[in-house]
Amino acid sequence: GKVNKPVVAWVSGTCARLFKSEVQFGHAGAKSGGEMESAQAKNQALREAGAVVPTSYEALEATIKETFEQLVEEGKITPVKEVKPPQIPEDLNSAIKSGKVRAPTHIISTISDDRGEEPCYAGVPMSSIVEQGLGVGDVISLLWFKRSLPRYCTKFIEICIMLCADHGPCVSGAHNTIVTARAGKDLVSSLVSGLLTIGPRFGGAIDDAARYFKDAYDRGLTPYEFVESMKKKGIRVPGIGHRIKRGDNRDKRVELLQLFARTNFPSVKYMEYAVQVETYTLSKANNLVLNVDGAIGSLFLDLLAGSGMFTKQEIDEIVEIGYLNGLFVLARSIGLIGHTFDQKRLKQPLYRHPWEDVLYTK
Repeated sequence: GKVNKPVVAWVSGTCARLFKSEVQFGHAGAKSGGEMESAQAKNQALREAGAVVPTSYEALEATIKETFEQLVEEGKITPVKEVKPPQIPEDLNSAIKSGKVRAPTHIISTISDDRGEEPCYAGVPMSSIVEQGLGVGDVISLLWFKRSLPRYCTKFIEICIMLCADHGPCVSGAHNTIVTARAGKDLVSSLVSGLLTIGPRFGGAIDDAARYFKDAYDRGLTPYEFVESMKKKGIRVPGIGHRIKRGDNRDKRVELLQLFARTNFPSVKYMEYAVQVETYTLSKANNLVLNVDGAIGSLFLDLLAGSGMFTKQEIDEIVEIGYLNGLFVLARSIGLIGHTFDQKRLKQPLYRHPWEDVLYTK
């Protein structure tokens, strides 16, 4: 029943003798009163009982070390190799700040930055855009094309937006927006309802027009060869044809765009090619005129190629990604929002299509 291991012990509270009155030490309200209750007496008792007691609390660590080394020297114990404790991982934020690690990013942005005192569009501070009197076309050139385009280019972009902002309440996009607004839906729902109709048959042919006109012109196809090859493939020529406009009733928007380009663009080779194609298609039918999609598509090719600021690869990528249709989406959003507000302002009821406008068949 005896402890046969060395016991290193120390009773705290030896400083109690420095106080004139009783002082509470430790826990549970223990107090040092009589001499036998003092820490010194307890340490002496432990020493007499065989415990290893240092001369002070500061010597406790050294006493433990000496006792251990003596046991090793006597061969009573065999030291175990020290195991290096695992390093606690450093906090990620601290490591990033100190430059030790680089955290992976989840989003890459090359067009805008809002980390400074003010947002920048393609590196241009917003205040600079305002101070220079730049317009919406300039902002689009920075955010879409990541460069400041010449003024005639940004002006052309603005003209496209103005001319394509709206085309009346009867076209599919406006019709959907009006019906949705009259159903009591909010602005965003009404706008999206109209935007979702944009596609190959409504507004979304600008990219296809640019793509096919560019391919045909670059390959040196004559208008006849181009149109007939498309016919053999069963593909309508994008940018050609209109339900209302005719050869003797041209779309005023097309004429305005062509006039601006001929006056300001360094080259209009793609537009002239589209006009030659129109000349051939009009010989087939009077409604196969160059429409606004075809005009914008061909002229944007001239803008990109004539500005000298884009490589051939960049031009192909712009057409492939769908930049040009983005212009129509942006422009038409203005009109669709207007139609939404118009219906709500007029407090129009839920729309129901009239029976007499439906052909019921079996």
